[in-house]
Amino acid sequence: EDVVSVGREAGYPILLKASAGGGGKGMRVVAGEGEVASAFERAASEAQAFFGDPAVYAEKLVDGARHVEVQIVFDGEGRGVAVGERECSIQRRHQKVVEETPSPALDEERRQELLALAVKVAKAGHYWNAGTAEFLMDQQGRFYFLEMNARLQVEHPVTEMVLGMDLVREQIRVARGEKLGLAQKDVRPEGASIEFRVYAEDPDQGFIPDAGTVRRLELPAGPGVRCDFGVRSGGVVPVYYDPMIGKIVVWARDRASAIERARRALRETTLEGIKTTLPFHRWLLDQEPFAKGDFDTGFLSRHFKTADPADQTQAEEDAAVIAAIFARTDAARPVLNAPSADGDRRPMTADATTTSRWRDALQSHRAKGGGR
Repeated sequence: EDVVSVGREAGYPILLKASAGGGGKGMRVVAGEGEVASAFERAASEAQAFFGDPAVYAEKLVDGARHVEVQIVFDGEGRGVAVGERECSIQRRHQKVVEETPSPALDEERRQELLALAVKVAKAGHYWNAGTAEFLMDQQGRFYFLEMNARLQVEHPVTEMVLGMDLVREQIRVARGEKLGLAQKDVRPEGASIEFRVYAEDPDQGFIPDAGTVRRLELPAGPGVRCDFGVRSGGVVPVYYDPMIGKIVVWARDRASAIERARRALRETTLEGIKTTLPFHRWLLDQEPFAKGDFDTGFLSRHFKTADPADQTQAEEDAAVIAAIFARTDAARPVLNAPSADGDRRPMTADATTTSRWRDALQSHRAKGGGR
């Protein structure tokens, strides 16, 4: 009933989101009042499976929007700065894939307005930490506050690249009670930076997660290139965690030069043994709208066609992802290298007693009559 009230007041479409969630999990678009009950049930069920909390909230869905966020750092005495914005509109299933700074959608007036809004949000909540204020910007340039992520995020390296600042260090300093050693006038970003998230997913099959052994991994290097990876050659990517296995970040004097440097870095990257999003990133860099900065959060759904049917519902897509993962897991369980009591690293195979949110979600899907 509450969701129906929100829909009537704000106007459809609206969006249901998991209160304890993130990463696009527990989200459902509601196009009209007749979809409220089923969307609410699916969103709450997924929120419970992934986050242990079925609570969801409703908000107005801003169509054709840009997703832009602001990195902030505040100390315990209320001093804080906004150290720049990040463009995060290249997404699949409400999950970021590519991020960059500065945003190609903002002129300097809009940028200063957004930074001021982020600081205002932080002060209103007496915020103390490094964090990220997230916003949507509609086609008329109006900002809508989404949420505050009370932590550093995956994409913080692009901000570090243009500032020459260690944000992890700043977060630790303010957490220890030290005064923020930076004023807003000291924030002087230079150049442009772009980050490419490398997921263990198959882009041509609807970004279905993959798992297995990384047979070979060679990463790019050189000026303006940074690689943060959690795997190496011979390592195993299991099915029990988030599919992101690394990030490739580039910096250059301007956005066009950063794109060229990214092309070179991605060409020099080799990752064999599992499917990843590397081919997708190479495709993206060749798209004219991306080069021009002309995109929004719906860009991939319009321009990147996969093997999935165009009219597949979100529920069907989620069920397919879960089923595919467990079909692969049952066929060939990945062997994890874990230290034994005597310090040796011995093979450890996940057995049937192993629990995970993926397994819980699959069981929930089957209990509701879903197939394997």
